[in-house]
Amino acid sequence: MTAQPVPSSPLVHLALPKGRMETGVLALLADAGIRVTFGRRGYRPSLSLEGFETKILKPQNIVEMLHLGSRDLGFAGADWVAELGAELVEVLDTGLDPVRVVAAALPEFAGDDLAQRLPFRVASEYQQLTRAWLERRGLKARVVRSYGATEVFPPEDADLVVDNTATGETLKANGLIIIDELMRSSTRLYANPAALEVPEKRARIERLTLLLRSVLDARQRVMLEVNVAAEHLEAVIAVLPSMREPTMSPLHGARGFALKAAVLRRDLPAIIPEIKARGGTDLVVTALAQIVS
Repeated sequence: MTAQPVPSSPLVHLALPKGRMETGVLALLADAGIRVTFGRRGYRPSLSLEGFETKILKPQNIVEMLHLGSRDLGFAGADWVAELGAELVEVLDTGLDPVRVVAAALPEFAGDDLAQRLPFRVASEYQQLTRAWLERRGLKARVVRSYGATEVFPPEDADLVVDNTATGETLKANGLIIIDELMRSSTRLYANPAALEVPEKRARIERLTLLLRSVLDARQRVMLEVNVAAEHLEAVIAVLPSMREPTMSPLHGARGFALKAAVLRRDLPAIIPEIKARGGTDLVVTALAQIVS
């Protein structure tokens, strides 16, 4: 599935996802300071970022429209890009809506050697991914297309399913166990390769990507501020992680120094007690909105 040429207009034709991905993408844009305004034409909102023409589409259609060249840029799941075999450029992995595409079956079927159960039936929305998985495993099966609620097919209508799952709870609730993982997916920003060859479009795409990445980076970090006496300075700096070097300024009356660093949120439980033990005082943790390094 080779990507097709893009329209000659200097505007970037952006596709926003409809459905499960929509909330996360709109929140990401809002946190980047980009307003999405919905008018009377609800499927054609406007962006406060200049140079973009926007349309709301289902993620699967976004992949197809990017391939056909009617859209330059769009948010979609990596699973559907792989399923449709689209040759697109991944511009940014937002990490939103993470899922696994897995093969699952009832315990009595999963416990057997699949090669001894030929032929069997597999239900899935992912026709191509399923067939590729069967080929890799050296298995032959009839693939039945599902249109949602794939997990309810076994045992009467299918022996095995290939489906996406975030937590595995829906599969578990239907008595299924995961027997293999085909791939991992998340909401990502993709571009038609030809769009990146147009200087005006590439510049606008890079600008949008910079803004979105600044939010994603900020969501992973917090600003940690700490005061420290001169005699404890090096000991505290030794355990204070930062993106490059911590910002340091003298305290009033030459009573020590104030340190400031953007640290990974997940590291806080380990580093806060360590900094305190090494002489750090007056620790303050502040949420960040955007980080541009």
